Amino acid sequence: MPLGLLGKKLGHARVYDVNGVITPVTVVLAGPNYVLQVKTQAGKDGYNAVQLGFDEQKEQRLSKPVAGHIKKFNGKPVKRIQEFRNFSKEVKAGETVGVTLFAPGDFVDAIGVTKGRGFEGVVKRHHFRGGDSTHGAKGWHRRSGAIGQRLFPGTVMRGMKMPGHMGQVRRTTQNLEVIQVREADNLLLIKGSIPGAEGDYVVIREAKKRPKGWTPPVSIATTKRGEVKKTAAKK
Repeated sequence: MPLGLLGKKLGHARVYDVNGVITPVTVVLAGPNYVLQVKTQAGKDGYNAVQLGFDEQKEQRLSKPVAGHIKKFNGKPVKRIQEFRNFSKEVKAGETVGVTLFAPGDFVDAIGVTKGRGFEGVVKRHHFRGGDSTHGAKGWHRRSGAIGQRLFPGTVMRGMKMPGHMGQVRRTTQNLEVIQVREADNLLLIKGSIPGAEGDYVVIREAKKRPKGWTPPVSIATTKRGEVKKTAAKK
């Protein structure tokens, strides 16, 4: 996790580019992030990491262990703390980092907790087709159907898709493009959707599968007339 920020999902919007093309974006408040602690390989921790804090909080609302940890490094009381290993930017405890860690065109991964859907059936949870609505079908419109195996083995197989609790799990959405970086407002406008509801905390980190400066590969083809034609390969 070379670079990353803690943020809060604010909502959705759409922006226009110079050609008037609309891009749907998710607005994330990603700053300021306070550097609470810097761990090093040579220190007692034994690894390189940076602890960031986000969203200021009243000190009396923190637990004593967390408040003591923050006071030890002269940090600000915050609601959320996240540790990023192998942070590629050199920082010191007490400093502040923000949305300028990223630039338009960068690809990031967004980590959050999905919306809680409660108890859901198989049609909603697993996209089952359901039973027929005609030809005498009664009472099987949204049921899953048979789940056993007759006499042998006579049990329900492990992992069978059935009704149950849906949502409220940690999920990562990969390879989201940063469209705009608004430093004055501490906002990141990211193309696509991010897990969680509006107001939920999210982690924005560098994309693991597409490094900074990634550009689509160019394929070179020769036409019948001998002209060289360059086209962007499919992602």
